[in-house]
Amino acid sequence: MSTATTHDAHHEHQPSGIMRWLTTTNHKDIGTLYLLFSLLMFFIGGAMAMIIRAELFQPGLQMVNPDFFNQMTTMHALVMIFGAVMPAFVGLANWLVPMMIGAPDMALPRMNNWSFWILPFAFLMLLATLFMPGGAPAGGWTLYPPLSLQTGMAFPFLIFAIHMMGMSSIMGAINVVVTIFNMRAPGMTFMKMPLFVWTWLITAYLLIATMPVLAGSVTMLLTDKFFNTSFFNAAGGGDPVMFQHIFWFFGHPEVYILILPAFGIVSQIIPTFARKPLFGYSSMVYATASIAFLSFIVWGHHMFTVGMPIKGELFYMYATMLIAVPTGVKVFNWVSTMWKGSMTFETPMLFAVAFVFLFTIGGFSGLMLAITPVDFQYQETYFVVAHFHYVLVTGAIFAIMAAVYYWIPKWTGNMYDEKLGKLHFWISCISVNVLFFPQHFLGLAGMPRRIPDYAVQFTEFNMISSIGGFVFGLSQLMFAYIVFKTIRGGAKATDQVWEGAHGLEWTLPSPPPYHSFTTAPEVK
Repeated sequence: MSTATTHDAHHEHQPSGIMRWLTTTNHKDIGTLYLLFSLLMFFIGGAMAMIIRAELFQPGLQMVNPDFFNQMTTMHALVMIFGAVMPAFVGLANWLVPMMIGAPDMALPRMNNWSFWILPFAFLMLLATLFMPGGAPAGGWTLYPPLSLQTGMAFPFLIFAIHMMGMSSIMGAINVVVTIFNMRAPGMTFMKMPLFVWTWLITAYLLIATMPVLAGSVTMLLTDKFFNTSFFNAAGGGDPVMFQHIFWFFGHPEVYILILPAFGIVSQIIPTFARKPLFGYSSMVYATASIAFLSFIVWGHHMFTVGMPIKGELFYMYATMLIAVPTGVKVFNWVSTMWKGSMTFETPMLFAVAFVFLFTIGGFSGLMLAITPVDFQYQETYFVVAHFHYVLVTGAIFAIMAAVYYWIPKWTGNMYDEKLGKLHFWISCISVNVLFFPQHFLGLAGMPRRIPDYAVQFTEFNMISSIGGFVFGLSQLMFAYIVFKTIRGGAKATDQVWEGAHGLEWTLPSPPPYHSFTTAPEVK
């Protein structure tokens, strides 16, 4: 009996139309709302990125004034992180976690509804700052004082919007934890949970631990601006570097919040299309937990240039390098899963393989940035921009796209257009590298980030980067078209959508009778 029918049985007069979506407590409806909201935010954040790349197409100031350029870099980051990537992962968790553990719904359905409906209002407030006197915040997404305190009346709106996003995240995370702990089907032990469930459980703990830290840091900014406190004001005995410590104690676990669910998605997709069980299931679980633990003790690597003592720099350098070990275990396990598998390359698998390869490039540039003396050269250059966009675009966003192609037959009952999906993949994959790879060279040559103008020697790489950006941005319209076309109709999806050796976990009754981590059945 599906969730929808149990709901019907309990409520004969189920609301329809707009009220259904406003009042729904069904995990599938809420998952859909999150995913559609994140798609909308993806395009809004993408439009901001297009403004940034248009301005940087050639040296000089052509398109926008420098203030507006800085507002765009700030807003692009906030919208993409809190509006596109995180809600997409929460939407996937809502749809899939109950199914994967054999639960009828999320544990706290009304809170689930609330944690979604906070978001549109938070982002209305955030985007409204663009139209206020003095404009949106222009201090970068990190909001470093004293720069961030120069914002006009938009500032309290920004802080309140961040608080609302944080509330939404914390409630969503509590819901995931309670659901996984209390609602697993009989026989579904922790070490039998699909890896997507594991990565989300660990991500939820990171969210609960770090979001209040962000809330504290921005509240101190607020009181510094409006209530004459001096937390970060040196003139009153405060310390602007303290803000960086508090912010990055949230900010570094946050970057793992943005990537761990992607690891889970890829760990579901690769075994399916390799027709093999995942290699090293338990080591994947332990690697995920180690990454989460280590993420709390490396925040100082964002601050190598603030003048910390050499012992501190050494500690953060070694701790950061240590995080590469569990990450390397994951990459090794994904490659080993594919090794000698009967692989086919449908669209979800193409995105998953691209994820493994390109995310690894982002990992290597991260290791370079971990080396303290080297970081002194790269800090605040385009090398850092290239690094985190390889992790977040070809990492997190490619994994989200892989997940959509992989699970959309389950969600809609229809197959997506495979030819269009592959076309979308190839255009995205080529253009995203044209966009971000040259930025490594720009950074190594010394081009600073967050600056609307640059010296003439950087022109060619910036032009190449911008062209890649425009193609990548436009090709995402194709993604939206494929998604809406699939929702509207198409070939009906069968029970065995992907013809694997073992039926997919999501096509079988939950809990899945066979799990891809014990012994593999015979390959047909």
